[in-house]
Amino acid sequence: IDDLAEIDYSLNSLPAVFRPYIDLDLKGIVYPAGNYTGSPYVAAPFAIPDQSDSMLYLAFSEYFFQTSSFAYYTAGAFNITIAEETCSYFNISTEIFGSIIPEVAKYSVTPYPVMLKLTATEIPLISLQQDSFTLEMQGSMEVFAVLPDSTTQLLFTMNVAANTSIALNIFDQKLMGSLCLNR
Repeated sequence: IDDLAEIDYSLNSLPAVFRPYIDLDLKGIVYPAGNYTGSPYVAAPFAIPDQSDSMLYLAFSEYFFQTSSFAYYTAGAFNITIAEETCSYFNISTEIFGSIIPEVAKYSVTPYPVMLKLTATEIPLISLQQDSFTLEMQGSMEVFAVLPDSTTQLLFTMNVAANTSIALNIFDQKLMGSLCLNR
């Protein structure tokens, strides 16, 4: 897939060949690149509604998304550092945090740029529903002041839990998504 994850796919059963179509039952497992290990998840069978008005039907199971999440978590893809250049683009500084958290204002009288380190502390959970899917993430955020000599000083750490729902729709032959922060 990329430098962090690979996919192993194989037929679950022999292809079913019918006059108007061929049914291929593929099983895809995503795993960290170069480190094929067994998945901590069990694939559950699922059925695709019987329809015959399109040329191609493609379905992804919850198992595919779970193994993807596991592979990217194991590879460290959910650990992100937002450096001074990005923070300055959004104008995030100790002054902004100082207006929200009084202890930061006491420590940092002079405004300094900040660096954010976001880390997933658990494997993100993905669950599929009829018309959307839900993503639950647990993580931590460390906020550092970047001092004039380029050293950093930890300002604070916070734990973060997010639960979002994503609904996908097709409008004007384009796949569109809407994101809702549940908590």
